[in-house]
Amino acid sequence: MLWFVLAISVALSQSLKDVYNKTQLKNFDEYIIGCSLTFFTSLFLSPLLLFIDTPQVGNKFWLALLVSGFLNGIAYILYLRAIKISDLSIVAPITTFSPLFLLITSPLIVGEFPQLLGIIGVLLIVLGSYLLNLKQKQQGYLAPFRAIITDHGSRLSLLVAFIWSISANFDKVGVQNSSPIFWAISVFFTISIILLPIVLYKSHHNLYKLKTGGWKLVIYGMINSLAMGCQMMAINLIFVAYVISVKRTSVLFTVVLGKIILKEKNIKERLLGAAIMVSGVLLITIS
Repeated sequence: MLWFVLAISVALSQSLKDVYNKTQLKNFDEYIIGCSLTFFTSLFLSPLLLFIDTPQVGNKFWLALLVSGFLNGIAYILYLRAIKISDLSIVAPITTFSPLFLLITSPLIVGEFPQLLGIIGVLLIVLGSYLLNLKQKQQGYLAPFRAIITDHGSRLSLLVAFIWSISANFDKVGVQNSSPIFWAISVFFTISIILLPIVLYKSHHNLYKLKTGGWKLVIYGMINSLAMGCQMMAINLIFVAYVISVKRTSVLFTVVLGKIILKEKNIKERLLGAAIMVSGVLLITIS
């Protein structure tokens, strides 16, 4: 059961990271946090290269790295902005739409097609997303779905889920042309390099805050790198599908922490909706 302990640790770390993002966005903007997180994560993961064989980089590695780095850089910024302007207990569960979009993008990019369990999982994700805004049903049966579209943070989160559904396929290509650890370090470092010019242009007036609060971002990257390390170790012990499925339970932790720490409202329907969405993700992952 060591793999489960490691995977659930990753899920809890992911939810704590979301809450930490929400609180730190009062001090730093999304560009500084996104660039710092990815850079320090790659930095603290780098010592792992001493314990693995350097993989032979395949022909498709560099293209996959460029595309994944660019797409994930955009996704990081959009997700942080969504967290900044909307309730975390709404934004985080919507990211589970990425497996739904994967059922469209994967056949086109890597030739993988869904099975029956995957289709059932899609329906559960849609049902769960409906329950996230169940309070809106008084305005009509389609109002919960409209609430996702009308709320700016929800729209950004939905866009992030779509971007992740594309980048995940390139991540798979990257791993196939290198190794999981080597790819993780490479893609995090690439994202930070891509975001750096944006930080210098958009956030140059806020860089002075790093003198007094920069250590928080260093610790932030350290925690994220430990979570990634736990994920890699768990993957070595059990099927990837099982690890990722457990990791997705971070959505449930995030909703609960959103209530406890951030005092967000309508927690019951959001928790139920998130739980159903996670079960949908589980079916898609197993399929």
